[in-house]
Amino acid sequence: MTVTKNARRFVGACLAGCASLALTAPAFAETTIKMAMSSVADLENDNGMTAWIMQNYVNTHSDDLKFEVYGSSALGGDQDVLQAMQLGSGATMHVGGTAVYNSIVPVGGVLDLPFLWQDFDHVGRALDGDLGAKLEEKFEQSGFKVLGWGYSWGYRNVVTNGTAIEKPEDLKGLKIRTIQSPVYVAALNAMGANATPMAFGEIYTALQTGVLDGFEHAASMVYSSKLYEVSDHVAMTRHLFGPTVLTYSLPLWNKLSEKDQKVLTDGADFAIELNRALAPVRERKALAQLEAVGMTITQVDTTQFKQDAIPLQDELAADLDATDLLQLIRDAQ
Repeated sequence: MTVTKNARRFVGACLAGCASLALTAPAFAETTIKMAMSSVADLENDNGMTAWIMQNYVNTHSDDLKFEVYGSSALGGDQDVLQAMQLGSGATMHVGGTAVYNSIVPVGGVLDLPFLWQDFDHVGRALDGDLGAKLEEKFEQSGFKVLGWGYSWGYRNVVTNGTAIEKPEDLKGLKIRTIQSPVYVAALNAMGANATPMAFGEIYTALQTGVLDGFEHAASMVYSSKLYEVSDHVAMTRHLFGPTVLTYSLPLWNKLSEKDQKVLTDGADFAIELNRALAPVRERKALAQLEAVGMTITQVDTTQFKQDAIPLQDELAADLDATDLLQLIRDAQ
């Protein structure tokens, strides 16, 4: 009986000690990062690849962070996601074209002016200099921490269903979907099209039902989203080159430890480096893939478009209060 009482006292003491430890020991809290984007979460497009690299880098370099990717607008459309990020709720991160921020950071529209960028290197030279630094300040003022400026995997071209664009005048009056951005709308209208702003996720059905005559996007996005199933011609207008941007909700960024911020910064640097290196290769690959599935690729003489674009660039930049930023871009050529 004495042994039993002693055993009970021992067990009771152990349980009391364990309870005390449970109350005083710090609880492990894993931070979940939700990366959102409107494009498909695969490796055939620039946003999908960037997100995949970030996910693998962060999940293998941190025990405190859990990185999740949500493609195809799984957490909502771009505008819904960005507004939630400003409040520090919903998605944690976003990757996509800079144009989707134009209603929130209007001055960023300078990056999306028509016929502005000479080549991939021109984009990098500009955004890695004073231009990028000035824009990062503007993004922070609107609630976003910029972790990197990437390249779209190719220039944006006009893609149509049933109507081939072989010369500039063929665009006249066609209903062409574009991003919900005043700059993109002005650019397409200046080319003679009837610009039709629409969410990316609505393009497929709109082409099926004849609401649209076409849309404009990079070849890699056309292929990865299977939009070749409802379109058949690509006109190489190369009218826009929308850089991409990797952002983090600033309210949530400020809650991270310096250690976690460094993991994310290093991961973003790595993802952007690979994104840029792959861009010209992936553009060529995507165009070949579209030809392989039956799409026709036509070259278009854009000489007049480019000449007409210069005063339009000046006008739009002035409207955005971004004349100084436009000059930085031109100086980086």
